[in-house]
Amino acid sequence: MPRRILIILGQPSSNSLCAALARTYADAARHSGAEVRLSVLGEMVFDPILHHGYEHPQPLEPDLLVAQADITWAQHLVWVYPIWWGGLPALLKGFLDRIFLPGFAFKYRANSALWDRLLIGRSAELLVTMDSPPWYYRWVQRQPGHRQMKQAILEFSGIQPVRVHNFGPVIKSTDAVRADWIKRVHMLGTRAGRR
Repeated sequence: MPRRILIILGQPSSNSLCAALARTYADAARHSGAEVRLSVLGEMVFDPILHHGYEHPQPLEPDLLVAQADITWAQHLVWVYPIWWGGLPALLKGFLDRIFLPGFAFKYRANSALWDRLLIGRSAELLVTMDSPPWYYRWVQRQPGHRQMKQAILEFSGIQPVRVHNFGPVIKSTDAVRADWIKRVHMLGTRAGRR
């Protein structure tokens, strides 16, 4: 049975390096036998603001209902996005705020500080571009965006393991460097599709 992989492009531009990485991963995984779906957040129609937190339900737009169904379907999630100001792009954060809700991603326990993780059984990879050198982001800035995505969102919801792949610095990268990144992502997609 083919592995079910969902790729979420969290970079709003479809002409970006992130978009090229997402397409490369998708093509390689499909070629290796996986069933692949691609969600492009920049093409979706939804309000990225969770206006009332969890106090009042906010109906999900059709694109968000499809996204939840795709996450439920997937065995492996691949998140492709840039680091902006040390963290996630606003569109990706808004997407997560709107769909990783109680009853879908987690469930609070009555009279307890603990919670149930509702997305157990899925793994994830983060393909993350940045203008900072990855060593600087790790050792000086302490990876706030990676910690948020990996620990506070995905692992909190039961998705693990979560592997992080950094690509940077992008701002002064050459065509040869970008070609190497594309090859690396092709290998990652091929490997994921064969599992």
